[in-house]
Amino acid sequence: MKICIPAKGPDSGDLVDERFGRAPYYLIHDTETGETRSYKNPAAEAMGGVGPRAAQFLLDHDVNILVAARVGGNALEALKAGGITILLSEETGGTVREAITAASGGRLREQ
Repeated sequence: MKICIPAKGPDSGDLVDERFGRAPYYLIHDTETGETRSYKNPAAEAMGGVGPRAAQFLLDHDVNILVAARVGGNALEALKAGGITILLSEETGGTVREAITAASGGRLREQ
C-alpha cells in the first residue's frame, strides 16, 4: 500500500503541508517496503486546476491513501474516482513521519 503525505519539505521529518494541491512536496511511503520517496509537486506553481493535476500525479504513482488536512472539491472528485482513500489529518504542526504512523495505525478518519 502507498500512502501520500503533502509536505513542506522533501524529508520525512518535515512538516505536513495543510494544502494538498499547492504543497511543495509529496512524500509517498510504501508500507510493504518501508521506503519513503520524495517528489516535488509539479502542479504547485500552476495558475489553476492544481487539484485535479495533483490527483493525477498520485494516480500515476499508484497511491492508495492520501493523508491531508483538506482537499478541494475538484481534487476530491478526481481522487475518489481514481479509488484513492482520503484520510483527514486534523493535527497541525505534525511531521510526515507522524502522519504515516497515524495512517498506518488506523488513527485517522476517512473523508
